[in-house]
Amino acid sequence: MLFDILKAIFLGIVEGLTEFIPVSSTGHLLLVEQFLNTAGDRKAFWDTFSILIQLGAILALLSIYFTRLWGVAMALPSDPAARRFVIGVLVAFLPAAVIGALAGGFIKAVLFNPWIVCTTLIIGGFVLLWIDRLDLEPRHDNAMRFPLPMYLGIGFAQCLAMVPGVSRSGATIVAAMLFGADRRSAAEFSFYLAMPTMVGAFVYEAYKSKAALSGDQYFIVAVGFVVSFIAGWIVVKSFLDYVSRHGFALFAWWRIMVGALGLIALALFR
Repeated sequence: MLFDILKAIFLGIVEGLTEFIPVSSTGHLLLVEQFLNTAGDRKAFWDTFSILIQLGAILALLSIYFTRLWGVAMALPSDPAARRFVIGVLVAFLPAAVIGALAGGFIKAVLFNPWIVCTTLIIGGFVLLWIDRLDLEPRHDNAMRFPLPMYLGIGFAQCLAMVPGVSRSGATIVAAMLFGADRRSAAEFSFYLAMPTMVGAFVYEAYKSKAALSGDQYFIVAVGFVVSFIAGWIVVKSFLDYVSRHGFALFAWWRIMVGALGLIALALFR
């Protein structure tokens, strides 16, 4: 039990620190499980655990953005801009919801592979370096006022993150910037889009696994949940200011390093 709690704390830290930055939390969790044998003979539980603790990171995000989101909710009956923003988020969420429902089983069975994760981490790192070096001229600096076709395009880009290692935030940030957003608003919209996407994944996984979890497993999930909340809160509070000033090079090189070391380890120890 103590060892499981320590694993839950470690995985909660990994989830919270990586969920909202463009390095792929799913990819990192999968590699941790691979190399530390975290899953072992309880693979189904730890796979479920990795999804359920995402809610901790999402609640951290909601706690920081609560005032702004509450203002949007209160303005819905009278403010067309508020209604348009909510519609935009739903439009962006829709492609992933549909594709996830249709192809979720195939994605988990085939693509959740450490070799794929390491490869996509490296490729995604070079994509971030490329987007940082482009001479883009931003046309949009408010994530709540993107054009509706832009929301839809970002939503389709998010579907790429169903391949582990791609990164949901990375795919949405890159797409938003290519569509004309500045760094800060692109990163901020990735936060907004994370809310329905991750809550949907949590509800679906919780419904599937509600009969399979036992009492001690609920406690282990709760530990991971709390830790991911704390780590996620720290990241969300600092990420926007950091990328506005420094760009994505740090995250790009981290991805490339982790992916390269992962491939070497897979080749040597498998």
